[in-house]
Amino acid sequence: MCTGVTGHAEMVEVTFDPARVTYRRLLEEFWVMHDPTSLNRQGGDIGTQYRSAIFTTSESQQLQAEITRDVYQAALIREGIGDIVTEIKSADGVPYYLAEEYHQKYLQKNPQGYDCHSSTGVAFPAVVS
Repeated sequence: MCTGVTGHAEMVEVTFDPARVTYRRLLEEFWVMHDPTSLNRQGGDIGTQYRSAIFTTSESQQLQAEITRDVYQAALIREGIGDIVTEIKSADGVPYYLAEEYHQKYLQKNPQGYDCHSSTGVAFPAVVS
C-alpha cells in the first residue's frame, strides 16, 4: 500500500454511540481535523493512500456527509481557501483490510504518536437554532 499503486487508502473505522455523540458532530470534527482541500496528502504524508475520504454505511450518513461538506466548503470560501476534494461514497462493496497489529488502536498505544499538522484552521460554522 505504501507504494500508492494499489488504490487503497489508510482509514479508520469509527464506532460510536449515537446517544452520546451524533454522526453530524463526528463529521464536524472530521472536516476541521485535517485539510480536506489537499489532494492525496495530509501533512508530510503524500500519496493516494493519504487522500481524504468518508465511506458511509447508510443513505442518511451519505446525505449528512454531503450537507456538512457543503457547509464547510462555504466557510472555506469565505476564508479564501480552495475546494474540498474529500471523496464521499458508500462503503458497500469497498473491501476493508485490517492494518498490521502495531497500527491497531495506534493513538491509544502511542498517545503522542501522530499529529496531523495540516488542518485549514477554519472552524466548522456553529448551528444557529
